[in-house]
Amino acid sequence: VTADFKNEELLADTSETLASARTIAHDFAHLIPAPQRRTLLGIAQLIMLGELAVNRVMDNLQLPQ
Repeated sequence: VTADFKNEELLADTSETLASARTIAHDFAHLIPAPQRRTLLGIAQLIMLGELAVNRVMDNLQLPQ
């Protein structure tokens, strides 16, 4: 991340990174025992909430026309 990135680009990258992290956590959860699986699925849900928040910010941005 460099100083010349625009906010919209940073938010889009963040959204994609969070989506990837959620997918990785969800996929990995199926490979571990149940107690740890529940914890990892909870973490995946927290990641999803962050992704939803970032997407809401992007929706609320007034992009230049």
